[in-house]
Amino acid sequence: MSVLAQESRGRTSPLAWLLVLGIVLAALNLRTAVTSVGPLLDQLAGALGMTSVGTGVLTTLPVLAFASVGAITPTLARRVGEHRLLLLALVTLGAGMLIRSMAGSAEIFLLSSAVALSGGAVGNVLIPTLIKRHFPARTGIMTTVYTTALAAGTMLAAAATVPIERASGDWHIALGVWAALAAVAAIPWLALLRSEPERDTGAGDAGIRRLVRSRLAWMVAIYFGTQSMIAYIMFGWLPTILTDGGYTTSQAGLVLGVFTALNIPVSIATPMVASRFRDQRPVVVGLVAFYAAGFLGLWFGPASMALAWIVLVAVGMGSFPLALMMLALRTRTPEATAGLSAFGQSAGYLISGAGPLLVGVLREATGGWALPYMMIFLVLVAQLCTGLYAGRDRYLEDERPPATAGKIGG
Repeated sequence: MSVLAQESRGRTSPLAWLLVLGIVLAALNLRTAVTSVGPLLDQLAGALGMTSVGTGVLTTLPVLAFASVGAITPTLARRVGEHRLLLLALVTLGAGMLIRSMAGSAEIFLLSSAVALSGGAVGNVLIPTLIKRHFPARTGIMTTVYTTALAAGTMLAAAATVPIERASGDWHIALGVWAALAAVAAIPWLALLRSEPERDTGAGDAGIRRLVRSRLAWMVAIYFGTQSMIAYIMFGWLPTILTDGGYTTSQAGLVLGVFTALNIPVSIATPMVASRFRDQRPVVVGLVAFYAAGFLGLWFGPASMALAWIVLVAVGMGSFPLALMMLALRTRTPEATAGLSAFGQSAGYLISGAGPLLVGVLREATGGWALPYMMIFLVLVAQLCTGLYAGRDRYLEDERPPATAGKIGG
């Protein structure tokens, strides 16, 4: 039963506000294990004796964790309960980051990072489900709250880790503070254990076999994967694009910081606009148009206007909150949202992981950016086509299963 049942009498229940607080604090933590490491990567590699293979594994771990652990999250939620599982995920996330901050070897650092990322992967899938269950009439508003907190946490960990390390003189402390933030996020979910929702393990449950055969599920997954791929490419390669265009490393870092910060207003605006439509296809087209204009500017435009092109690409990054919205908008029940969230994000992150690697291979092979940009535009075409299908006003539960080949009789 949704918490909004009590709001029909004209007021918001304390439980609803506690859920909002819990979702905000959880979302702030879901990317800290990822973005707190990047700024200190060279220092960590030196201190821990991590080889280039080790750093490659470390940078690949988020995609692997989000894909693998995310896929089994609905099953875990049915057995444990959604509130209990999110509490366990936050505890796992915090414990992994705490152990990582005290690690003295590369092996322990990698293993504890995998533990922490597993907690984040569970949260990725669970929070859209909780929004669908508790706020079915306010999916747009709550997705705005969720994605804004997610973007804020991502930027906070990326921007604050180095200053904390310089102030303390110890990278262990700089990484350990994020475990404390996860502990704070667990507090509302301790209180929410008493309100664990009843689970219908049958009705509306989108099983993996059905989703693998679902065209809509695949369109949502590919749309999610293409937007994640472009995000990973931008975060990984934007400084190199800028320095190849004549920018200094400090200037490139500043532009990357602006690009990251723009994710917050974009995360606020996109769900608010998209929720006004039952059909999200106009928003899909608009976001792809912003992407295309920005990348054309980076490719052919003057390097002095790079900041303007980056702003356009940042607006296109609204495809991330839109993809998260689709997980709830394309389903009728929380159980189906859980299934689509797990399938869409797991398959999507596997798709996206190849992006930065392909850009590196193409740039290495050609010595320039023409082929990488061509690849990006192919990704945008896939995003447009899948988004036009996934953005239509339809529901996963209403989709007819494909006919069985060779079926005989009535």
